[in-house]
Amino acid sequence: MTAAMRIVSVACAALALSACGIFGGDDDDAELEPLELVKIETKLDVRKIWSTKVGGDAEFLRVALRPVGDGNRIYAASRDGNVVALDPESGKTAWRTKLDLELSAGPGVGEGLVIVTAAEGYVIALDAASGSEQWRTDLSGEALSLPVIKNEVVVVLTIDNLLRGLSVFDGSERWLVEQSTPRLTMRGSATPVVVGNLVIAGFDNGRLAAVDITTGNTEWETMLSPPSGRSDLERLADIDGLISAVGQDVYAAGYQGRVAAVASESGQILWAREISSFEGVSVDWNSVYTVSEQGEIVALSRRDGEETWRQSSLLRREPTLPVSFLTTVAVGDLEGYLHFFSNVDGEPVARLRLGSAAISADPVVVADKLYVQSDSGTLAAYEVPPPKRQRNAPDIADEGA
Repeated sequence: MTAAMRIVSVACAALALSACGIFGGDDDDAELEPLELVKIETKLDVRKIWSTKVGGDAEFLRVALRPVGDGNRIYAASRDGNVVALDPESGKTAWRTKLDLELSAGPGVGEGLVIVTAAEGYVIALDAASGSEQWRTDLSGEALSLPVIKNEVVVVLTIDNLLRGLSVFDGSERWLVEQSTPRLTMRGSATPVVVGNLVIAGFDNGRLAAVDITTGNTEWETMLSPPSGRSDLERLADIDGLISAVGQDVYAAGYQGRVAAVASESGQILWAREISSFEGVSVDWNSVYTVSEQGEIVALSRRDGEETWRQSSLLRREPTLPVSFLTTVAVGDLEGYLHFFSNVDGEPVARLRLGSAAISADPVVVADKLYVQSDSGTLAAYEVPPPKRQRNAPDIADEGA
């Protein structure tokens, strides 16, 4: 999703379109076209093991609907109100619940609940075992980040910069944290991450904050992406993408700002690099991965933030956040392709196509499988088969036969 499509301002969008009409030409249009894919040599055997239709179309809506797992099942939701629980091995449906609302984010899973949010501002809790509705709460604000559940608290961040802690038992509000909202923001919100007893959240004003998940007390705030420039457009500094954590270190990115590592106990910035991203960051034990606003896939050293590789083959293809999967990072794009790049040097190793609909939700890894949900509401599971065993010598059992 391009930056222009995410700016929440009809006036700015109209102005941008007018400017294109006045100043644009065939050459400018060509420069804005997605980079054409070139043939690659397949070096990794990635196979789709099942796919299923979760629900209706959500293309171009920039909602936060992506699958999640709890070790036993995979849960997914669609824009038109379907929430499903699936067997991770076969894709067989364990239960399906149809809600009377258009959904905007979820699911989140924990404490025996599956939590989704609706465009109208509702938070709905379903029983994870059966799919039956347990409660719903009206927050009067749309959520575009995944709900987070821990310590009997459901944490929800709405687009008006309100971070709420709700009781898992009845959805009642336990605490509220509010941040200032700039005049102009991007459409989207960063899904909070829990480290110990702290929930780390990013806001549209460029601030990262740590909140005690039990009490709602703010433990620290850090300006991750300081706004700069004279116009509201130039001062956009939203933290909208995925926030990740390894141990006590938190990693986040801001639009027109920085990718940074932050100490979760103090908010101290450990290192920062000037990279603008609204997709956020993902991590593995060695690297931090992000995607620039133009669509470059970038890998940084987790230790000091030094760039280790950069892949430009998906420029302007609106790639998702790269997600670590086995020895690769997996990335979806606007034409429904799923790309796999080596996590060592960024070279392409495989490419598949889920369908013609865009993949705007980040791929999700649960155990040894990769799950991808397209904007058409199709969910698919992928795996890399283990190498075949070479029998150069007889088994012990064979020797005794």
